[in-house]
Amino acid sequence: MKLLVTGGAGFIGSAIVEQALERGWQVRVLDSLRPDVHGSGYDNPGVEFVAGDVRDRTTVDAALDGVDAVSHQAAKVGLGVDFADAPDYVGSNDLGTAVLLAAMAAAQKSRLVLASSMVVYGEGAYTGPHGLTRPAARRVEDLDARRFDPLDEDGHPLTPGLIDEDAPLDPRNVYAATKLQQEFLASAWARATGGTAVALRYHNVYGPGMPQNTPYAGVASLFRSAIERGEAPRVFEDGAQRRDFVHVRDVASANLAALDWQGPESNGSGFRAFNVGSGQVHTIGELAAALTRPAGLEPVTTGEYRLGDVRHVTASSARLRTELGWAPSVGFEAGMREFATAPLRAAVVPD
Repeated sequence: MKLLVTGGAGFIGSAIVEQALERGWQVRVLDSLRPDVHGSGYDNPGVEFVAGDVRDRTTVDAALDGVDAVSHQAAKVGLGVDFADAPDYVGSNDLGTAVLLAAMAAAQKSRLVLASSMVVYGEGAYTGPHGLTRPAARRVEDLDARRFDPLDEDGHPLTPGLIDEDAPLDPRNVYAATKLQQEFLASAWARATGGTAVALRYHNVYGPGMPQNTPYAGVASLFRSAIERGEAPRVFEDGAQRRDFVHVRDVASANLAALDWQGPESNGSGFRAFNVGSGQVHTIGELAAALTRPAGLEPVTTGEYRLGDVRHVTASSARLRTELGWAPSVGFEAGMREFATAPLRAAVVPD
């Protein structure tokens, strides 16, 4: 097997590369080494490295030569600084995916795994007095008054639960919209070419090698970066936001498992989405406490909020376990003990 990993120099991409090499696969990495993501260059003598942007067709054509499958991790991630980031998100994520898929169609490459995200759901699954429901977007006036939990249309409290892949999709920020568009593009490519495309909807990924000191990183990285500076992490809202924190090694193993998906014989379609989560629900406050404990710090709960954030979203990964035989190997307690002192990726270069 020869695997192309776009974004293979990044946090998740690097973990996929490592596990593919452990399987004895040949690996080629395509990465632009953007300075707002990478604090240093790329040095892995075990892989063939192609420096370039996934939006450049000539570069992508060369990177696809001789490969059997593609793991597409290249993307601009996170909520962003403000709406001015929108063109870069759309260009990096959607245009980049379109160029890659067009090149794959021309080169008759038929196996794709796409890095998607839980953000395509918007809010997670909830149960109210009338059964399953999806709440509307939270209102500024409620957030300002520190009423963080969604209510139903009659003002009743809702109970959060696990969300599965058949839930309605409701992206609520620019990044989320671009991730859903990537899925649509991959699905269209699979129908047009007869290829197989798997979208892995990552939940909150953490682990050694996360980038530090970047506004585009996930909450686990932001907390660890603060601890590296000797500062207490600042927890938004009341810290009770429910998430599924999944270790990067488990995300990497899910990518390799997804390459074994058989496609149309399984469900009549060349496209399939899978949640990738640990199966354990924890709050952001619990994350902060677990990471600060070894450093002797106490997290600060601020009551601040970001309008594009959702309150609760946690995964059911039953489909991935059942159809592909995947299971996570790193529990929350063990993973946090490791991550609390694990090295982070070098700080990014400021503009």
